[in-house]
Amino acid sequence: MSQENTRNKWFVDPINADLIHVSSLKSIHYTGKSEFQDIEVVTLGSFGHSLILDNRIQSTEKDEVCYHESLVHPTLLLHPTGAKRVFIGGGGEGATSREVLKHKTVEKVVMVDIDRICVEMCRKYMPKHSNGAFEDARHELIIDDAKKQLEESPDASYDVIILDLADPVDGGPCYQLYTDSFYEMCRSKLTKDGVLITQSGPCGHLSAHEVFSPIHVTLKKVFPSTFMSSTLILSFMDDYGYNTALNNPEGTIDPMSVSAEEIDRRIEERIEGGASALHWYDGITHQRLFHLPKSIRQLCAREDRVITKDNYVFMVDSQTPMDAPLIL
Repeated sequence: MSQENTRNKWFVDPINADLIHVSSLKSIHYTGKSEFQDIEVVTLGSFGHSLILDNRIQSTEKDEVCYHESLVHPTLLLHPTGAKRVFIGGGGEGATSREVLKHKTVEKVVMVDIDRICVEMCRKYMPKHSNGAFEDARHELIIDDAKKQLEESPDASYDVIILDLADPVDGGPCYQLYTDSFYEMCRSKLTKDGVLITQSGPCGHLSAHEVFSPIHVTLKKVFPSTFMSSTLILSFMDDYGYNTALNNPEGTIDPMSVSAEEIDRRIEERIEGGASALHWYDGITHQRLFHLPKSIRQLCAREDRVITKDNYVFMVDSQTPMDAPLIL
């Protein structure tokens, strides 16, 4: 569909059964279906080039930096000496790889995404997201199951594991990658001072109970030290959460207590271009990321659900109960 055909059209993103987000639709660049999901690349009026998977906004040109800098840089900067080998599960747009490759110490990035078509369409229609990451000599792209690739890796292979996965949706491609047994396997692949982070779904006052809090509790069962963080992603219409796990808390700085000045020092020391290379994250932003509101902290303190192969936890079905079209 051309830009002319989308004049006065609107994209409808269902947040939950009772709430929708509507954005003006300027153009459609690609629409298709892979083995795993429906894929669209469109231009939305407020957010620019946007990746839509199974009718849900996944990443947008205007605010992806908030998500990806919050995912990558706190994780790599927590490592005591700087990560050399990094594994990325998912990350099809290439933006996670882009941010990882800004770190001077990084020698190898292995990115494993299961959906070739999604990766190819992002490279073709959203090249700003990856910004040359796929062409970097340090970067290896593997189209496969991330779990399988990690299982086949030698123990203690990676300094950092970043799980930039799709949300745990019933029938989706990634819900099995949020279990205690999967995290136990991941821990075995980390070096002594290794750090793991997983995106953990919506983390707002009304949504953190869905998957964020059980993911946190599940990681706490496996790792000696875990930390919650979150940031507002406007295109998702919610705070989105992350859970960070330290393999060796004695050798790794505490993200809750580290000073803004120390984070800024590490940014200048470890990132090519220093502070000027980042648009969202710095020492003060780090403090905001790791200090969550009272209601979310209380929720996680009383959470008792551990995600296992016999007890999966899924996001609440977000499809609207009406038969409305996704383009109005």
